Amino acid sequence: MERVTNALSRAGSYMTTIGISDFIDILIVAYLIYKAIWFVRKTNFINLARGVILVLLALWASEVFSLHMINFILRRAVELGLIALLILFQPELRRLLERMGGTLHAGRSTAGTYMAAAIEQTVQACQDMSASRTGALIAFEREVSLSSVISTGSVINADANTELIKNLFFNKAPLHDGAVIIRDGRIEAAGCVLPLTQITNLSKDLGMRHRAGLGLSEQSDAIVIIVSEETGAISVAIDGALKRHLTGEALSKILTEGLATQDDTQDKQNILTQIKNYFKRNEHADEQ
Repeated sequence: MERVTNALSRAGSYMTTIGISDFIDILIVAYLIYKAIWFVRKTNFINLARGVILVLLALWASEVFSLHMINFILRRAVELGLIALLILFQPELRRLLERMGGTLHAGRSTAGTYMAAAIEQTVQACQDMSASRTGALIAFEREVSLSSVISTGSVINADANTELIKNLFFNKAPLHDGAVIIRDGRIEAAGCVLPLTQITNLSKDLGMRHRAGLGLSEQSDAIVIIVSEETGAISVAIDGALKRHLTGEALSKILTEGLATQDDTQDKQNILTQIKNYFKRNEHADEQ
């Protein structure tokens, strides 16, 4: 009992020495650990991570038991391995840094009524394409710039309206295989190439459009709409989560809440949290 009392006393004394800078230090380290775990889970790094852990354990054991030759070899292997990891996972690391360094598009000034009109026209187009089973892939840019994606397509720079969107995805149109990017309520480009998701255990009935939509949502904060050519089902990808079989009303609600104007920043964050939680509750059921 005395030992417990002494331990609690020492712990209490230690807590009184913790300052604001210590809390900030702990929060930063916790965030870095969280991002590292997220990176391992979202990429194909998991199997390699196990091998890295085994090598580090072997390195520690060789030092403890004074196995000098093995220790020397393992140290050189670790040094070269760090360089090899940077080369092998360069695409994943680049995407992670792009997401962390994403900034608002320069000169962005989106009027709420203008965006509302674009959402209404897009929802109507998606409903029409769903009925005719016309495949579509539409991405709404938010805070993370999609300029690199836009550069892979053809610049349109036109108001978002139902007929234009449907014409862009008409199966004989030259740009129908790519994605349409909507920026500030206007169609910025069409025929754009999106990165594919790194997730390997997706449902087999998800085609390339779904995989591309998920890929862009993993690398940016864009809201991506997918209309299936096979089933006509409307899906939305956001933050690496996919919600399928949406009605026009549900799609309109997600777009309206997710594309809130910058004047409602706090409300926007609360809404996005609700959307993410909604996706998490349903993503496992959707993959069945």
